[in-house]
Amino acid sequence: MSLKNEHILLKQIDDCFLALNGKKLPSPPNISDRYQWLHENAPYSILAQNANTNSYFIYANKYALSCFKYSNEEILAIPSSFSAAIENRYERKLLFDKVAQEGIVYNYRGDRVDKYENSFTIHDTIVWQLQNTNGDVWGQGALFWRDEKLRPDWYFDL
Repeated sequence: MSLKNEHILLKQIDDCFLALNGKKLPSPPNISDRYQWLHENAPYSILAQNANTNSYFIYANKYALSCFKYSNEEILAIPSSFSAAIENRYERKLLFDKVAQEGIVYNYRGDRVDKYENSFTIHDTIVWQLQNTNGDVWGQGALFWRDEKLRPDWYFDL
């Protein structure tokens, strides 16, 4: 996917977050290119998956790629359920069922696995529906932090 298309998709993900959360994805003030910053420099993961029954990732920022240790091409080619170990996939499914009912879920914490099946924990996770203006769901977006407590100062000013 070209950088331009990634930024277009990221803007759509951000717009859906704003519609459900009342705020845009967190970023420091006065950034010259916000979507470039979210894609390249955000200190948290932004992911999106399509709405298919067996969903695949359709977007991952650089931080998400570093957490899962996949290249961009690799992560877009795997079912998104592979982000959780087999024993944690039912819990993950319950999370997405709740998102389908509520539109947005805050403060999820869970275990995930990287490409090499090393486990890591995601914190302060927000998962939301991605939908068009007609209300048709086209996927789900997620924001998570790898560190349990460390947050930049600007994050608390939002």
